[in-house]
Amino acid sequence: MSRTRLAMIAALALTAGSAGAALTAAPAGAAAPACTVDYQIQNDWGSGFTTNVTITNNSASKSSWTLEWTYGGSEKVTNAWNARVTQSGANVTASNESYNGNLATGASVSFGFQGTYSGSNSVPAAFTLDGVTCNTDSGGPTDPTDPTDPTDPTDPTDPTDPGDPTGRVDNPYVGAKVYVNPEWSAHAAAEPGGSKVSDQPTFVWMDRKAAIEGVNGGMGLRDHLDEALRQKGSGELVFQVVIYDLPGRDCAALASNGEFGPTEIDRYKSEYIDPIVSILSDSKYAGLRIVTLIEPDSLPNLVTNAGGTDTTTDACVTMKSNGNYEKGVSYALDKLGDLGNVYNYIDAGHHGWLGWDTNLDPSVQEFHKVATSNGASVNDVAGFIVNTANYSPTVEPYFKVSDTVNGQTVRQSKWVDWNQYVDEQSFAQGLRSKLIAAGFNSNLGMLIDTSRNGWGGTERPSGPGPQTSVDAYVDGGRIDRRIHVGNWCNQSGAGLGERPTAAPATGIDAYVWAKPPGESDGSSSAIDNDEGKGFDRMCDPTYGGNPRNGNNPTNALPDAPVAGHWFSAEFQELLKNAYPAL
Repeated sequence: MSRTRLAMIAALALTAGSAGAALTAAPAGAAAPACTVDYQIQNDWGSGFTTNVTITNNSASKSSWTLEWTYGGSEKVTNAWNARVTQSGANVTASNESYNGNLATGASVSFGFQGTYSGSNSVPAAFTLDGVTCNTDSGGPTDPTDPTDPTDPTDPTDPTDPGDPTGRVDNPYVGAKVYVNPEWSAHAAAEPGGSKVSDQPTFVWMDRKAAIEGVNGGMGLRDHLDEALRQKGSGELVFQVVIYDLPGRDCAALASNGEFGPTEIDRYKSEYIDPIVSILSDSKYAGLRIVTLIEPDSLPNLVTNAGGTDTTTDACVTMKSNGNYEKGVSYALDKLGDLGNVYNYIDAGHHGWLGWDTNLDPSVQEFHKVATSNGASVNDVAGFIVNTANYSPTVEPYFKVSDTVNGQTVRQSKWVDWNQYVDEQSFAQGLRSKLIAAGFNSNLGMLIDTSRNGWGGTERPSGPGPQTSVDAYVDGGRIDRRIHVGNWCNQSGAGLGERPTAAPATGIDAYVWAKPPGESDGSSSAIDNDEGKGFDRMCDPTYGGNPRNGNNPTNALPDAPVAGHWFSAEFQELLKNAYPAL
């Protein structure tokens, strides 16, 4: 089903024990509904819940909007964000905030809320936008074998068509549960309050050769895949894995240096990629939807840190000149792309890294080059992921890049610093458009890592900043409370972000937790280890910074362990500042 033909999605959260999101398409030949509504229960703990709602306007442009629905049970909305929500009895009304009232034809807007209930908690049966009924469904899984299923079986682009011999779908997250890593889940559940999120799906990181077989008696790749089959049952399930072991890895930082030297591309292929492909290609795993996150930070480093700027490093210059990042990523795309049930998503940095046109346009060129050379094809690329292991908000609710204050645009503020984007969702959608224009497939999907970008807690603003100056307006209203957008290591004040969710916005395949919350970004001081991971001063809370963070303090938490190791203090920080709140 192409994204342009999606109708209303109403789904439960992506947890190991729940049904995934399900799609319903308009019957062939039917007129598009005036509006569609995506009502997703993201977290349900038996007496309360959080929900994300996305409205898509298919009628004339609006300068304001009001969405209404009626609950069939005891549900009560207790607080909301990005909309003004009121309730009278079972009737709920949600109206735009001052900053998100404009809704063009074909555009979408999202808001969320927290609520309580007793008994059952179900998706509302109907919604109206400004008095006009929107397209809805029951929120239950669509059965592709059901002759009453409104999915058009004659649509050759419909990936839910049971006649599709490849079994591939447009968005692997729709209609599927997502794998819960038992090892991460056990860590989370052992923490005070951690049981509230220990059932959330996270990526499994293959960050060294030893991880393929399992480290220190832990689960290897086959162990995880076998557990994924158990969790899958008779339905669909997404297994998420990070491919992360390039030669000369992480050339602009030290905390995540890898085991292969800059010239060891052949070892990367034969000792790392080939064994992973061999395991994933086992026919017993053919029924899993396997999502791969391809080599975080690698290609963006070639664009911004490999020459001609004050952020240049000798290591990145080396990796650009020898071409081994490009060769490695192309090889991974090619070999993994040969597997019909694998969906490759390339890492694309974040808006605070690539959001300027001077970085974004060269990045698009670099991504296309790598996806069309050394045996790779754009058909090997399901999409891209942004904000991997970073902290940038999914949406800045209280200002947008087009705002002006006293004749100055938001882009002129010190925080935005002429960036074209202020948050990850707008960046992901803008990047997607550029990638498609450059030659990637039109059904390209985007993922956003929301594992640590919630920025809740007592420091979270409740509205726009004062309009005394553009800096006061931005600094007073931004939910991202970092000292500088370049701060990336174990950030103080950060919180869990949106829970993993399928198809939350136009062009976005899913919100995911790529970086497992509670796993360190890097050690606060030098720690000997056998993982090839160094000490980066950006993880040192006493460090005064470098050009990549504007020579500002790092805002990193103290006493952090080596990257990837469990960091209890950080996990507690994330729980405390989660948004939506737990």
